Amino acid sequence: MKSSRHHRERHRTDRIGWLRAAVLGANDGIVSTASLVVGVAAASASHGAILLTGVAGLVAGAMSMAAGEYVSVHSQADTESADLSRERAELELDPAAERGELAAIYVARGLEPDLARQVAQQLMQHDALGAHARDELGISEALSARPVQAALASAASFAVGALLPLAITALAPATGLMAWVSGTSLVFLALLGAVAARVGGAAILIGAWRVTFWGALAMAITAGVGALFGAVDLP
Repeated sequence: MKSSRHHRERHRTDRIGWLRAAVLGANDGIVSTASLVVGVAAASASHGAILLTGVAGLVAGAMSMAAGEYVSVHSQADTESADLSRERAELELDPAAERGELAAIYVARGLEPDLARQVAQQLMQHDALGAHARDELGISEALSARPVQAALASAASFAVGALLPLAITALAPATGLMAWVSGTSLVFLALLGAVAARVGGAAILIGAWRVTFWGALAMAITAGVGALFGAVDLP
């Protein structure tokens, strides 16, 4: 008696939408808030002023991320909708030409012409618009734009990311504030890059290094600007 074994594959493309928004939000939350705190601290501001600046940066950044992500992803959704409407009209106007167009796509991918025509005909009988959306336009359910999901994921992840350096700012001593915020933020960024790479199925070390490098660069530049303005007596 043969035992049946199911071949199960784990793909991660269905996570792309929310994963991209969440990683972008958390990374931006850590980097922007830590850079803001380090820059203001380098300008010799008081501990209370630094903390207030960080809170303001968290609120403003979360709202900005939500609005920006919603608008940008909604633009993508509008484009997809317009393309689908145009394709639907073309299918109603000349289905034979659209079937030939679909068959040509399959031939270009390696199918024999006769087989490509058969595949195109059967797929269009099943779901003509879905076949053209997927194979001609490159629009699929897993990768389709979801503006509200992207906006909420970005805002929430930004707030969570910003809370990390903000908590260090509140708890760390004023004398070593810059070192504490910079060091712990780099650790947070490395962990974020590693987790994002793990969830997305990519190389963990490369993901961690990439996020940490750019975060360190951002904080270093902001600290330099803060120190410059802190050393200059402005009118």
